[in-house]
Amino acid sequence: MEPSSEPSPPVTTATFPAAGEGHESHPSTTSSSLFPLFPLAASTSSASTAESQWLSNPSFSFDASSLNVPSTTTSSLPTPLSPSSDDDAPPAPAPAKYELVPSETDSDEERGSRRKERGRRKRRREKDRYDGASESRKAGVRAWAGSETKPVKDYYVDAKGDHDNLAFGSLYRMDVARYRSQSMLETRGLNRSMFFNRRFGSSHIDLDSDLDGLDNKVRAGGRYYSAKNAVSERNKGSKHLKLSKGDTSAMLAEDFVPLDAQSLSVKRTTAEQELEESWEDEILRRTREFNKMSREHPNDEKVWLAFAQFQDKVASTQPQKAARLQTTERKISILEKAVELNPDNEELLLCLLKSYGERDSTENLLGRWEQVLTKHPDSCKLWKQYLLLCQGEFSRFKVSEIRKSYVYAVQALSAACTKLCRQVNENMDPKSPSSSLAQLELGLVDIFVNLCRFEWQTGHRELATGLFQAQMEFSLFSPPLYLTTSSKQRLFEHFWNSGGARIGEDGALGWSAWLAKDEESRQNLVAQENSQEIETGGWSGWFDPSVGNTDTNESVEPSTDGNDAEDLDAEDRPAQDDVESLLKKLGIDVDAESNSEVKDAETWNRWATMELSRDNEQWLPLHEKSGIGSLDSGDAPSGEDNNQLSRVILFEDVAEFLFSLSSEEARFSLICQFIDFYGGKISRWTSTNSSSWLDRILSLEMISDDILEDLSAVSDIVNKNQDSYSCKLESLLGSMHDLSQRPGLVKFLRNAILLLLDVFPRNHVLEEAILVTTEMYTAQENSSSTANTSRALAKNLLKKDRQDFLLCGIYGRTEAMHGNIEQARKIFDMALLSTEATAEDLRKKVPILYLWYAEMEITVSTSRNNSDSTHRAIYILSCLGSNVKYAPFIGPISRPQVLRARQGFKEQIRSLRSAFASGGIKEESVALICSASLFESMTSGYSSGLEVIEDMLCSDSSHNSEFEDLWVYYIKLLQKNLNQLSLSRVWPSISQGMHKYPYNPKSYSAMLILSYLYSVSNNLRLTLDKCSQRDPSIITLLFALSFEWHKAGSDNRIHSLFERALADDKLQKSVLLWRCYLAYEAEKACNASAARRVFFRAIHACPWSKRLWLDGFLKLSSVLTLKELSDLQEVMRDKELNIRTDIYEILLQDETDT
Repeated sequence: MEPSSEPSPPVTTATFPAAGEGHESHPSTTSSSLFPLFPLAASTSSASTAESQWLSNPSFSFDASSLNVPSTTTSSLPTPLSPSSDDDAPPAPAPAKYELVPSETDSDEERGSRRKERGRRKRRREKDRYDGASESRKAGVRAWAGSETKPVKDYYVDAKGDHDNLAFGSLYRMDVARYRSQSMLETRGLNRSMFFNRRFGSSHIDLDSDLDGLDNKVRAGGRYYSAKNAVSERNKGSKHLKLSKGDTSAMLAEDFVPLDAQSLSVKRTTAEQELEESWEDEILRRTREFNKMSREHPNDEKVWLAFAQFQDKVASTQPQKAARLQTTERKISILEKAVELNPDNEELLLCLLKSYGERDSTENLLGRWEQVLTKHPDSCKLWKQYLLLCQGEFSRFKVSEIRKSYVYAVQALSAACTKLCRQVNENMDPKSPSSSLAQLELGLVDIFVNLCRFEWQTGHRELATGLFQAQMEFSLFSPPLYLTTSSKQRLFEHFWNSGGARIGEDGALGWSAWLAKDEESRQNLVAQENSQEIETGGWSGWFDPSVGNTDTNESVEPSTDGNDAEDLDAEDRPAQDDVESLLKKLGIDVDAESNSEVKDAETWNRWATMELSRDNEQWLPLHEKSGIGSLDSGDAPSGEDNNQLSRVILFEDVAEFLFSLSSEEARFSLICQFIDFYGGKISRWTSTNSSSWLDRILSLEMISDDILEDLSAVSDIVNKNQDSYSCKLESLLGSMHDLSQRPGLVKFLRNAILLLLDVFPRNHVLEEAILVTTEMYTAQENSSSTANTSRALAKNLLKKDRQDFLLCGIYGRTEAMHGNIEQARKIFDMALLSTEATAEDLRKKVPILYLWYAEMEITVSTSRNNSDSTHRAIYILSCLGSNVKYAPFIGPISRPQVLRARQGFKEQIRSLRSAFASGGIKEESVALICSASLFESMTSGYSSGLEVIEDMLCSDSSHNSEFEDLWVYYIKLLQKNLNQLSLSRVWPSISQGMHKYPYNPKSYSAMLILSYLYSVSNNLRLTLDKCSQRDPSIITLLFALSFEWHKAGSDNRIHSLFERALADDKLQKSVLLWRCYLAYEAEKACNASAARRVFFRAIHACPWSKRLWLDGFLKLSSVLTLKELSDLQEVMRDKELNIRTDIYEILLQDETDT
């Protein structure tokens, strides 16, 4: 930057010249400089001894000759007056000038000339007045106050001042030096500030007024902040000058005024000038690079995806729609070439199909999806994305159509599994299927569970339960017979239609056991018939004895004719007449039901409440042939029977979704997702990075219990100063599994898990789930005998398998949870003493039992402040580390025993490193590492205990479920000892874990608690924003909302969080996200119009969620009109959502009450 040639008056003590508007330039001399920072060398040296101590600043002795300033510029600047100059005396003020007022007798011809003359005189008076003010500012110039000798007059004091400064409230901006853009290298030593008028502070970029005071060059080109120059600066097509400092930490001497000038060390900074490339040049360069890399590495998907992502970056800078469309076409051509070279790459196919969605219509896009799925029918990832796309298309959405799409997906993947299983059986032992088969079956299970979630959320809850029952019976309890797929389905149809108890129901045995029992009863029946009459033929196949009995009864009864049928119709007619009469009393025409309207919005609110209540009650399917709710009667079905008939799930409803499973991983995943689906308490069965977990959190309608636990921990710390009655997020959405609203659900789960223990014996995950579910069931029925019931169940299970010592550990932990510590210790001691007599495969799981026992003792020590429990925990862990036979606790161990145990842990962990490197870690290995960490924490300090786990986490490359369990335990130790650890010690591990497991609620809980205690809110918000940009998920949003929910003035932040989350394609399909947004607008922000907009956006994005539709009726009944509410119900019927309550039931109930 260089100063313009515009004149400026001398500077006052305030470093600003006090000048009036429109003053003339001062006479200039060549003896001194204008600016005080750069006086001439001679003047400075002559008065250096007379300067005041506080003015001894190197900036005041700056040598102006060192500046590379053109001579034309310096010569145009006025210089201060010399002390010996004749102009030292203040000039006399200009005398006032007066003009004679013209007489009134002047002729009219002179009026025009007088007006012109008055204007000229007025301008001349103003000019003289400002000339006088300008001259008066030079009067009274004197030396600095307090100086002993008279220094060189580099500074002046304006004795009179400029009165216009007070009148206008600021300095006249034409008195401030003006600047224009110039090379920064030429003005490196100039440290000047640009001042603007406060009245134009917000709009100075477009101000180019006072052009008379500018030279022709600046007047034509505009100031540096003008709109013209600002546009050119923002233009990416221009090349920009980039300056880089050699020493960025260096501080120039003129940047500040130090207290002691001698202590200031002036550092010289070296600036390097670099010409940056323009945006067009960057496009050409990067395109050449991508073309080269794609030719050299055609099979590298990262190169092709980065090339496509760069096209998105180019399109974001193009304001024209045609240009963006052209860039999209270029992106599609790139991805088509990539898919041609890599036809089996799922990531490239998904990116290509997403790009097609930016260009093609919905019909064409779905056609392209069908073509891709035809070529890749065994891709679970493609099927999931296709089904999610179909569900989100509001104009095409119908439940029956989406159900057909799921049929195609399940059948295609099932056929692929059957083919792959046949290949595995031909090549190797069928008991050890390949990992590819296990992964394919896991994907098939995920899609089936997504189907059940879809049916549940659309209101067809009986069908969702029936699908689970049918699939688990078909794949887990199939008879040990070698049958083809069609024969197996025919045999299963006989079981399904027989009316026998299915899994979860009272008396359920499983398909295989029921079949054996049915065969036994059939043989007994045949033996009885043979003893009474001569045998005329043999058995030719499976048949249902109850069907034969029905046929026999029908043959005995006389046949009915048409008259009897008419009589039956006549018997049902009076009930129908009663309904019609009630409708007429309400003024409702039966023949014109569609045209009638409800007159009160409260009626729709009550309808939604009843509909929600019936959804919670009616979730278990009815049997066509059963004792309770039997539909096998000769009477014609009434209106209530029709409703019951819709709750019957026939074999035809589930036949197309049945498939067999051969891998243990897929079978166990089906069981765990079944328990989690119905709200059972079960340990995390898979990694949070797996597709199963991602599908689970994306399909949530309410906050699940495991996520709610971590959210509550964060909310209690962040909002501890808030009022207790302030609404929480979870209270606005409702509980995930409110078991009190679903009668029979806990009993259903309890029966199912008990039956599933026969499929997976000695599985401590299922054993823990059954004990917890039993306690829940007992608490729901009779809260006084909770511990007795779970104790009795544990003893019964132990009687069946006395070598299951992990079940003993679960039993001991349950007793400790109820406060029976001594009983729990006896159980653990018994289990550890009996491990020597168990098989080798069972003894490998002993570290799990040791860890549970030690954790129980530490919990007792913490809650009761008991040092004896601490010594017990150290003793228990030392037995594991020393690898000695366990004996009951006697007293504290000695120091040599501690050293021996520590060395034993190190040797055992060293032997596990090879398994860690290959990713083959198991649950007992994780328990051993956690035990070693706990032992080190109790004997050497918490930092040593954390180092044990950190060393193992560094070798983690697989990110599987076992490694994540180790990470979760590490987080637990951190949270217990935050007060004893520094932020620098903890934060790197927390950040590393969040990168590895971005969808684990424990990671966000630890990060939020740690940041809240040791950091500021803005840093925490930045961290959350980075996480949401890197890995967008509903988990990140929920924890960000929990931090902002009760903070004052956070409305804009909350709106920004919601909108940024909804900008993601996947999160836009999250029902939980839309429900949170709607609840916030309707009940916390109390913005009715915004809530209305959010509701319509929500049902358009997620039309399958019946709960989302009902939220509109419950929260917006006072906002939506009666016509809109009626139309919404009609649209729900058109979309084939299951509606259980007719609006006229509410009206009839009102009429009955009145």
